[in-house]
Amino acid sequence: MAYQTSIYPTIILQTITSKIVNRPFKRTSFAALILFLNTPFIAQAEETKPDIISIEEAWRFTDIYDNAQGDYIKLSGRLQLDAAWVNSDQGKFNDTLWRRFRFGFKGKKNNFSFDLEADINLNNQLSDAYNRLTDANIGLAVNKHTKILFLKQSAGFTLDGKTSSKKTLTPERNNLTNNLWFTAEYFTGISITSTFWDDFSYKAGVFASDGSDEISITDASYFTLFTISKKLVNTRLWDEGEISIDYVYNDNHDDANTKDFSQIVSSSSKFSLGNWGLQNDISWAAGDLNQSNVFGLVVMPTYMQNEAIQWVTRYTYINSAQANGISLNRYENSVLSDRGDQYQEVYGGVNWFFNAHKLKLQTGIQYAKMDDAALDGGKYRGWGFSLALRSYW
Repeated sequence: MAYQTSIYPTIILQTITSKIVNRPFKRTSFAALILFLNTPFIAQAEETKPDIISIEEAWRFTDIYDNAQGDYIKLSGRLQLDAAWVNSDQGKFNDTLWRRFRFGFKGKKNNFSFDLEADINLNNQLSDAYNRLTDANIGLAVNKHTKILFLKQSAGFTLDGKTSSKKTLTPERNNLTNNLWFTAEYFTGISITSTFWDDFSYKAGVFASDGSDEISITDASYFTLFTISKKLVNTRLWDEGEISIDYVYNDNHDDANTKDFSQIVSSSSKFSLGNWGLQNDISWAAGDLNQSNVFGLVVMPTYMQNEAIQWVTRYTYINSAQANGISLNRYENSVLSDRGDQYQEVYGGVNWFFNAHKLKLQTGIQYAKMDDAALDGGKYRGWGFSLALRSYW
């Protein structure tokens, strides 16, 4: 992409600053979003000026230090803005809000690396904006194939659970992930990732299920995570392919910051052929405490129209063995927080990439329904529309 801009970083700064120093805003955020996204096109008319830089080059502001040996220090973070509308038989919801703002640093020195990032709620006043630490870890590269990570880090599993919010293909993670994955995401622990036999890789970790906002292992029990993946050689059916299996054992109890499942198994895959793509997830979880067993699947075809436009569709199915084992997704849950036993969703949307995943606009429409065999308030049927800005550095 070759959009030209010299004022893009200024728009980012102005948008963030206006949010912090003024009261939380709703609809005015949408206007800021439109201005933000039109910045490259406004500046494109000035591309004859000698100080113009490309939108890709604007991301170089993150570089603080680097050397010929590959050591570096960089800024890190993400900025995400949502506008969501829900219209269902059970009620309506609409809001525009800052979804995520994270800011920090990452670096590398010889075989050691570090990540330190804070989650900040821009919907609150500045004095109450800090939420928690997300990444707060130290890494050791044992060799070119193996790395060990210590302290607070992402513990991702299922198709969307192990995909960073920076690179998800829909504004919301699929509801199978939201029901099974531990949505707190960042836990204190130790993990090892490694590749072997070229086509195989694995990740194994042990984490405290402590719900502390910082680094802590004292207030809960533990869970283990093991993932094995294999990249597939190209065939007539796909140019690139990868399959993976996640297994989680959760020593659950009432104080844990995890879902009420004792074991979770997820098999996911990603394939691409030309401009077409297909991602899938089949998952099962053994209920614990008052939680029922849950089974579900996700099928998500994609099509890249060109380097800037991607079309995405998705079907999600979730079934609970007993009543009230399933919850709705984020914005649907704002209408109805009761639980059901069977959920289905159909989604269709489009992504516009201005600087790949580093700056994109996502929009989509979905139809979802949830059945409630217990007839205690969990039945849901409705439409949703979302518009989302996603940016990271």
